[in-house]
Amino acid sequence: MKKKLGLMIAYSGAAVSINIDLIRHVEALGFDSVWTAEAYGSDAMTPLAWIAAQTQKIRLGTAVAQIPARSPACCAMTTMTLDALSGGRMILGLGTSGPQVVEGWHAQPFSKPITWTREYVTILRQIFAREGRIDFQGERIQMPYRGPGAQGLGKPLKSILHGRKEIPIYIGSMSPKGIESTAEIADGLLLTCMNPERFDIFEPHLKKGFAKAGGGKSLDNFDIAPVVPVLLGADVKALAQPLKNWLGLYIGGMGAKSKNFYKDYITALGYGEVAEKIQDLYLVGKKAEAIALIPDSLIDELALIGPRERIQERLEVWKKSPVGTMLLAGGQTEAFELVAESIL
Repeated sequence: MKKKLGLMIAYSGAAVSINIDLIRHVEALGFDSVWTAEAYGSDAMTPLAWIAAQTQKIRLGTAVAQIPARSPACCAMTTMTLDALSGGRMILGLGTSGPQVVEGWHAQPFSKPITWTREYVTILRQIFAREGRIDFQGERIQMPYRGPGAQGLGKPLKSILHGRKEIPIYIGSMSPKGIESTAEIADGLLLTCMNPERFDIFEPHLKKGFAKAGGGKSLDNFDIAPVVPVLLGADVKALAQPLKNWLGLYIGGMGAKSKNFYKDYITALGYGEVAEKIQDLYLVGKKAEAIALIPDSLIDELALIGPRERIQERLEVWKKSPVGTMLLAGGQTEAFELVAESIL
């Protein structure tokens, strides 16, 4: 399977910062896409407008835009507008985030996230298609709204803007049921991390979703797009440290003690005992001790780090995997050039 490369620039820290020179450089190298994100600071959509105005052909993705941050109509309006202004380059990547952000930042109840996502995507597809006015009454979303406090004056509407009907929709998920649903209703799956040699962990759930979708849906017309950190250098241990910090946050602090799909994935990779210890330490504030437990071998399974030859050797594994798009992270121009030279 021929691979595409995407550049993951994520969200900004305390100050908004976008390296346009790097984005233009990877566009010239042949990268297919550039991806933004959002947590509870900079948003995922505005940077894409900035990037679109200063690039020519690289596609523009969100990995992810948070579902609770926008109504389906608002998300559709922003997506269609950016798609039109960029000449049809948008890829809409969606995710519900977790209860900490949904309830703490977006002030919405976190319940039935898979149902919520399914309803949201259904409405987006209807808005993009413009085949009729939107009248959707679901469990999580009612459009028009007719619930408590409604004046009863809302009416079904159809987008004024004639957008591109086929705007791709990807969904970020690491849970079995979420992956199954994504395979059924979306065009691609966004993964926070992945071992390319252990596709067997995801494959049964993808197959269930494809079967539900019907119509010959398969990996031939569905994109697997994991984030792949890549860092070039001689000191492998030093390169691994920032990745251990990142992974420690996800294993230890993303989700509750009893429900953390990142920890579940690491457990499925064979690191269950250490993952349990990492989470226990992280949740009581012993972050440095938790991070110190992350094995070097786990970093090697999920990332590309080290000297040139070491990365090239590991890339052979990625080439043989069912991954369609590698979303490269790390910010090193020379590392991106090396992967592009080997993949494209």
